[in-house]
Amino acid sequence: MLLVLTGVTMISVALLAYVNELTKGPIAEANAKALSEAVKAVVPGFDNDPIAEKRVQEMDGASFAIYPATKEGQYIGAAVEAISMGFGGELKVLVGFDAQGNILDYSVLQHAETPGLGSKSVDWFKKGNAGDITGMNPGQGELTVSKDGGQVNAITASTITSRAFLAAVNKAYAAFAAAEQPAAAPAEEPAAEEETPSANE
Repeated sequence: MLLVLTGVTMISVALLAYVNELTKGPIAEANAKALSEAVKAVVPGFDNDPIAEKRVQEMDGASFAIYPATKEGQYIGAAVEAISMGFGGELKVLVGFDAQGNILDYSVLQHAETPGLGSKSVDWFKKGNAGDITGMNPGQGELTVSKDGGQVNAITASTITSRAFLAAVNKAYAAFAAAEQPAAAPAEEPAAEEETPSANE
């Protein structure tokens, strides 16, 4: 009996490992595509490859992925990943900032919040919605919900998620501000003009 159970266990483990190996590539590919689309959504207008130029900012014991965006060699902003703890677990966001630190847009990459309430963070804080944070600059003061004396409307009946979301946005800004901005592409030097001989020569 023991030999049978051992055999079944070994076969099960081998099958799981095989399935995991088969799905690893497609899952990684899907995640990379989702991240690429999210970066395009939160920092539009760049002509470089922010993901290929990814940098990591270490701060307060945490690592923040920063995707710098440039256009024609000029720095126009960055997308920053940040995580905070929500009501149901980790809340991971990607926040887009322009070069001055103003919020352009955001994307919720992962959450475990209650469907119908906490999950409203996916679009509650977007432009035109009740908790709109676009255009705000956390460098001028941390973003907090109105219940805490701040300027942002919390998700109805979901203050914990709202606080967690804004905490992630504030962390993203802190990493953005701490990171060294990419150097601008060097300007082309004007062609030297040939001297015209003077009449006295």
